[in-house]
Amino acid sequence: MTIAQQPEALNFECETGNYHTFCPISCVAWLYQKIEDSFFLVIGTKTCGYFLQNAMGVMIFAEPRYAMAELEEGDISAQLNDYEELKRLCLQIKRDRNPSVIVWIGTCTTEIIKMDLEGLAPKLEGEIGIPIVVARANGLDYAFTQGEDTVLAAMANRCPDKAPVAETDKNERNAISKLLNFGKKKEEVVQEEAEYVNHPPLVLFGSLPDPVVTQLTLELKKQGIKVSGWLPAKRFTELPVLEEGYYVSGVNPFLSRTATTLMRRRKCKLIGSPFPIGPDGTRAWVEKICSVFGITPQGLDEREAQIWAGLEEYVKLIRGKSVFFMGDNLLEISLARFLVRCGMTVPEIGIPYMDKRYQAAELALLQQTCHEMGVPLPTIVEKPDNYNQVQRIYDLKPDLVITGMAHANPLEARGINTKWSVEFTFAQIHGFGNARDILELVTRPLRRNNSLKDLGWDKLVKEEAKI
Repeated sequence: MTIAQQPEALNFECETGNYHTFCPISCVAWLYQKIEDSFFLVIGTKTCGYFLQNAMGVMIFAEPRYAMAELEEGDISAQLNDYEELKRLCLQIKRDRNPSVIVWIGTCTTEIIKMDLEGLAPKLEGEIGIPIVVARANGLDYAFTQGEDTVLAAMANRCPDKAPVAETDKNERNAISKLLNFGKKKEEVVQEEAEYVNHPPLVLFGSLPDPVVTQLTLELKKQGIKVSGWLPAKRFTELPVLEEGYYVSGVNPFLSRTATTLMRRRKCKLIGSPFPIGPDGTRAWVEKICSVFGITPQGLDEREAQIWAGLEEYVKLIRGKSVFFMGDNLLEISLARFLVRCGMTVPEIGIPYMDKRYQAAELALLQQTCHEMGVPLPTIVEKPDNYNQVQRIYDLKPDLVITGMAHANPLEARGINTKWSVEFTFAQIHGFGNARDILELVTRPLRRNNSLKDLGWDKLVKEEAKI
């Protein structure tokens, strides 16, 4: 009688390195565009203002809906009245923009001087008549993407717990339904509504561009699953209803705080699934939601196979190559799992922070993918020490390093191919149809090198590096 050998387990390590990442207030860059009736007020110092100007300088002609409340010496030494100053600014915002919501973004300085933003907001909200949401998206977080997590967790508390009494049709309040049914006759809409399976309400959370929201909503619609709403919605006035017992599912790995808020405060049920990044992750995400609602998924084999066939021109460039993640935006586990499925090996995944509960399904899929592809399991290093990482990179000699901007040029100067991890944050990488965008980013440094070799410039570059 033989004992079945247990599959190798993932190896987790934790170092004591510093965080080399953007400031989380950068979340304003994409959230103010997503929530169209919002205004973001960042409360911090001139340094915060300089960062926002540089991070969002490309939007100089776009008339963005954010502003900087700069703390002066009088504020920091408590010589000025915080309430009166914030009231003056918010009244000006109301007069000039009249948004549906003002989001106060607290920074490191507000934490250090202990500004009671949560205490000031309700009183001021009552005076000016505009909802004020407080989010402490400051540099004390592990990764810049957690800024969105903080904002969404705060907004989750503002979601209505039941539909308005005067509302006769809940679908009229759902912006997703309006978008999907635009231009259709009423009879067609009624017929499509009948195609949905009877299941508990489902709300998805995570800020994604509208085309990606539509894609993921339609993928679930093909299985008869109706999305009751998204957090955040396009407009603050269209936040989804969240009643006790509603099901919720996240689309990004860095939203653990939002997930906790939805479960503990709103009494929702979290669907723990891999994240819809890459064809494999999207399929697993849809299958998990279907399994929770007792639905047998249809057509996913053909759908995934079709996408992989269309990606072959990219996959053949990276098949058999290795990629090393230094750790930056908390997307590392999902991206590594997808690249392993593409035929790459991943010796190490650096990640600033690892919430093993929220990413449990993703970790399990990573382990399963490595076994199925016959490659060694990666070592997952939480809070990596970049000095040690650079030494390991020299020893391992990976074909590609996905890193933060701070280390890209030094590594390139030593002949190591790099890709900025921040680019994956701003690219459309979710769903079946956007896997090509991920591989476009991953293969760009390799395609560039191939072009240099064809032109005979690679030898010149190596000679210049020696000089």
